[in-house]
Amino acid sequence: MLNNIGPMGFIIIAIVVLVLFGRGKISGVMGEVGKGITAFRRGMDDSRREIEETNTTVARDVTPTEERDRV
Repeated sequence: MLNNIGPMGFIIIAIVVLVLFGRGKISGVMGEVGKGITAFRRGMDDSRREIEETNTTVARDVTPTEERDRV
């Protein structure tokens, strides 16, 4: 069904949405969507950083305790 919508169909849908909701409401919604995307990316970066820190912490201390005591 969506395969039949061309560029003109998207333009008509955009005009209808603009008329129904108004410019102010749409810009407010888009602002919230932008904030959500930013928060999602920040969360992904924090998770990636936390995983990398955990991996480097585990990888740093690999010598057995007996050898560490001798040094």
